[in-house]
Amino acid sequence: MLKYVLRRILQLIPVILSVMVIIFTILYFTPGDPARIALGQEVTQEAIDAFRAERGLDDPYLVQLGRYVYRAVVHMDLGYSYVMKSSVSSELATRIPTTIKLAFWSVVFSTLIGIPMGVICAIRQYSLLDSFVTLITLLGVSMPTFWFGLLLILAFSVHLGWLPSMGFATVSEMVLPILTLSGSSIAIIARITRSSMLEVVHSDYIRTARSKGQKERIVIFRHALPNAMIPIMTIIGMQFGMLLGGSIITEAIFSISGVGRLMLEAINMRDYPIIQGGVLFISIAFSLINLAVDILYALVDPRIHVK
Repeated sequence: MLKYVLRRILQLIPVILSVMVIIFTILYFTPGDPARIALGQEVTQEAIDAFRAERGLDDPYLVQLGRYVYRAVVHMDLGYSYVMKSSVSSELATRIPTTIKLAFWSVVFSTLIGIPMGVICAIRQYSLLDSFVTLITLLGVSMPTFWFGLLLILAFSVHLGWLPSMGFATVSEMVLPILTLSGSSIAIIARITRSSMLEVVHSDYIRTARSKGQKERIVIFRHALPNAMIPIMTIIGMQFGMLLGGSIITEAIFSISGVGRLMLEAINMRDYPIIQGGVLFISIAFSLINLAVDILYALVDPRIHVK
């Protein structure tokens, strides 16, 4: 098991390095002069030249790439924000906990609602409840997150006045953002759970367990659900990663000071170092989540790490 985990960790290294190279390359060749972005348009050419020389912006592409990768890997230095006048690492450090908190509780809520919905629909296949939940999940998958968030604000903040529409500090402020991000995730988890459970409950060993007179509750929760968990774990891990990177609009709508809102502001101001750091954080987080899911696979089914 330890060898399997170490092998999976080593496989992450080239992935993360490749992501760093791709991100830097794309933004390096993106039109726009970082010196003019930092100093403004009303500045002399001498000041621009001095700024470029000080920051090493006149160096060749490979030199700048090597310096960026070295500083990021060895010193955890992701560069300097020309617009915010501070280091990228410090800006991200203040925003990452909020984004992780938002994504984590959204995934927890989605899992607690989505898995029971999927299990019930699988048990009562083709019933009125199954048809109703299937329709709701189709709407949930199709519904844009920002539109759902605006509807929640309109209903619970503007008309009813029950919940605040901004912030993420108190429990009441957390409700609407979590509901907004959880909408599509609940639908996806419920649909995957239903499909996986239907495949398992029609298998031979489930029929054998029922023929032995075991209670339906024991058959479902002791035999069927554990064997249906691998696809469910996969989609939960994917949803966690997607929520970390897909909370940009949600954080902007609810004025949440997270990585998503920081990246949106950086895009508007063409603050390339912040964009690089934000994308790198999301990529690393997604890779670590996939690693965690793979380790859980091996714990649930030992045949995986043996293979």
